[in-house]
Amino acid sequence: MTAHIVQFSGGIGSFAAAVRVAARHGTDNLTLLIADTGIEDPDLWRFAADTSRLLGVPLTKVADGRTPWQVFHDKKFLGNDRLAPCTMVLKQIPCRSWMEKHAYPADTLVYIGIEPTPRDKARIPAIARNWKPWQTRFPLCSKWEPPLTKAQLLQEARTLGVEPPRLYDMGFAHNNCGGTCVRAGMRQWRHLLDVMPDRYAYAEAQEEDLRRLLGPVTILRQRRNRVSRPLPLAELRRSHESAPTLPAV
Repeated sequence: MTAHIVQFSGGIGSFAAAVRVAARHGTDNLTLLIADTGIEDPDLWRFAADTSRLLGVPLTKVADGRTPWQVFHDKKFLGNDRLAPCTMVLKQIPCRSWMEKHAYPADTLVYIGIEPTPRDKARIPAIARNWKPWQTRFPLCSKWEPPLTKAQLLQEARTLGVEPPRLYDMGFAHNNCGGTCVRAGMRQWRHLLDVMPDRYAYAEAQEEDLRRLLGPVTILRQRRNRVSRPLPLAELRRSHESAPTLPAV
């Protein structure tokens, strides 16, 4: 009997994937596999619990035990918008370790909630390669599935009685790492400063601590006139706070 394992990130894409897998294959052999990075927004876990209740499937949680910041210290490398070892250490390795113990490749399908945008769909070949020897499926990108926007997926969750994670309503494109994902760009970091300044301050302090340890490393880089330079979160904050505010119309 085939085991159906959804890599459940706590985002709306993996929610929609889980709903579709449950509808097509039932829930007797369905697993919601979720990795705890230690810095997720608390509402992610509310959303995950609501999803679990909706489908009648318990969450299977794995964790390395460290946060991304602790990984950066241990690896002596600050993750950035180009390379982030935290994804492999905190998500891929714990999930793969669980699967090696509990999921035989010959009778297991792995589902990933990649959303049907050109940018996200371009990631599918690499994701499929990385999950070998397990076979992967991408329910939202199936040729039988109409391509839905994020807004439509969020509404689908509400229709099913599950309130989406609050980060989406707060203007974040993804529900990961509490809005402090180091792979996010400058725009998201500015937004984080506006809506959750305490969380920004914590990330800034962590970056400064790593800069004292490792030298002039940064999460972000600023690119102007084809020239790239490190941009510390402290500098981005000062620049953003000093920017003039346009009067309301």
